Amino acid sequence: MLSIVMGATTIAVAQGGGGGGFQRQTPEQRTAAIHAKLDSAFKTPAAKLASLDTALTVLFKQQDEKMQAMRAGGQQVDRETMMAERKKYTDSRDAMIKAILTDEQFAIWRDKIEPSMRPQRPGGGGGGGNN
Repeated sequence: MLSIVMGATTIAVAQGGGGGGFQRQTPEQRTAAIHAKLDSAFKTPAAKLASLDTALTVLFKQQDEKMQAMRAGGQQVDRETMMAERKKYTDSRDAMIKAILTDEQFAIWRDKIEPSMRPQRPGGGGGGGNN
């Protein structure tokens, strides 16, 4: 019985706890993920990646601070405002990445690699209503 409880606990912790919450990545983690993808897909020179890493980390920290400030007002921020603000940062990120890639590589980044890096919402049952 103890083995079953320990196994279930281990699985729950590995899947992010029982709350179904989403742990947001730090700016450094997001930068490292982009670094790894660019390096593996295009063998980007280390010097270019190092300067990109610095710029992306600064950008992601600014983005986190802006989003936190928008939420801190105690009022609900409308979706359009939040999406417009995120788009500004995404456009800045893409401009930084485009500066170190060829046009062909950037098209691959934009169409194939970047979409695969977006957080996926957990699927999962619940509310079908046909019980």
